[in-house]
Order: sequence, then structure tokens, then C-alpha cells
Amino acid sequence: MTDSHTPSGGSPVLNTGVAHNARVWNYWIGGKDNYEVDQQVGEHVAGMFPVIRDIARADRWFLGRAVRFLAEERGVRQFLDIGTGLPTGDNTHQIAQRVTPGARIVYVDNDPIVLTHARALLNGTAEGVTDYIDADVRDPAAILRQAAGTLDFGEPVAVMMLGILNFVLDTGEARDIVRRVMAQTPSGSFLVLTHPTFDEDLGGAGQIPAMTFWNENATPPITARSGADIAAFFEGLDLLEPGLVSCSRWRAEPETPPVVPQFGAVAVKP
Repeated sequence: MTDSHTPSGGSPVLNTGVAHNARVWNYWIGGKDNYEVDQQVGEHVAGMFPVIRDIARADRWFLGRAVRFLAEERGVRQFLDIGTGLPTGDNTHQIAQRVTPGARIVYVDNDPIVLTHARALLNGTAEGVTDYIDADVRDPAAILRQAAGTLDFGEPVAVMMLGILNFVLDTGEARDIVRRVMAQTPSGSFLVLTHPTFDEDLGGAGQIPAMTFWNENATPPITARSGADIAAFFEGLDLLEPGLVSCSRWRAEPETPPVVPQFGAVAVKP
């Protein structure tokens, strides 16, 4: 069935005077849901760190490959997408429900502009269910409680955390969020994660000054992490091949895409 829920939360309050990540990211991937301030900051960051547009596209392509892989090859029918961002072409539910029309997807975000566009995320198949939760990644208990109205946590769930933990500045808190969410999923569930890195072997050194500018001129504040810190998010899980790699190289198409300083991986809960 198509979901009939109304996204939770009050009337969104948009601050269009300060650049916001969801809108700037939308600008970098060629979307229309952004304002002049987002374009200005986006252009400045891209001038400092030109690969940022490649990162944005690579992260989106990774999402498509990961969801198709899990739906087609692992039979996943439930997805919890935390840190949804603005709807674009081929969102998680569209990819999953093309493979499995009865797939159930819950999106989670607390960005006011994402909330205003949430209806676009609820147009799924007649057989499946899509839902949207207005909640903060820092409150996993609330996310899990509300998601349980749509997802069956007695069956495997693919937890999607693409480009979201980089907005949790404390690494210990970010690890705790992952642990708490995955603790409520059964064996056979998956964690799908991307995260920016400053590791030089992926060309990430330029992230630091660009993120410093971002944190002074946009919201929310962001951080990059080392590959070792990002690998720790998968503690207790089994990484699937090819492991933790540049997200552009994860099960990439035959043509080899350029490496970008954004790690990506998929792991299964044993």
C-alpha cells in the first residue's frame, strides 16, 4: 500500500539567509532546491576543493549501487534511511521498489527544507510502504520507536547512513549512535555508510580548509575523519567486499571512476 502518514513535526521554519548543507548538496548535484546563498557558498567551497562535486555525485551513485545490491542479491525488503537529504531522482524507495515492489522504506531527517519536500518521498508502489520521520540522528531511540510503526525489526533491515555522521562532531557520540541503532536490528541486517575523510591517500587533505570555511559560513558544522575512525563504525559487523573504500570504487561499474575522499562500505550484522 502507499503510505498515508503525514510527516511529523510542526510547520518548518526555513532560514534562507544562511547556506544549509541539504540545499548546497542539492546544488552540487545539479538540483533546483537551493537559494543564492547556497550557490555562493557552494561555489566558494568548490573553488577551494574542486573535487567536492565529484564527491557529491559519487555518494549518490554509491547509494544506487548499494540499494540495488541489497535488494537484488541479498533480498532486503526494509530500509531505514537516516539523513535523507532533499529528494532527487532515484531515491532509496524508488530503487528498492523497482526490484521488490513490496519493499518498506522509512526516511529520517530533521532539516526543515527536507520536511517541506517529504511528500515527494512518499510516492512509492501500491504494494510497498514509504514513510518519513522528522527526527534527529542524535536521538536514535526516537528514530527506532517511530520507525517501528512501519518496519518490522524482527526481520533484516538495511540501515542507511550516507553522509550523516560527519555532522556529529564527537566521534564517540557518532559511534554510540551506530551501536544503538544496529543493536535493535536482527542478524542479517546491514549498515550502509559513507563519510568524508582527510586521509591523503584518497586526496582528502583539501577537506580541512574547505570544512573550516564551511563551519564559519554555513550550517550545520561538519567534520572529516580518518579511515581508521570510520572503520570503527563497523565494529561487530562483517564488511562485505570490497570493504571500506572510496565510495566511488565500491562495486563500481566496469569503467574505473576516480577516487574521491569519501569512504563507503556495506556491512552485515552476523
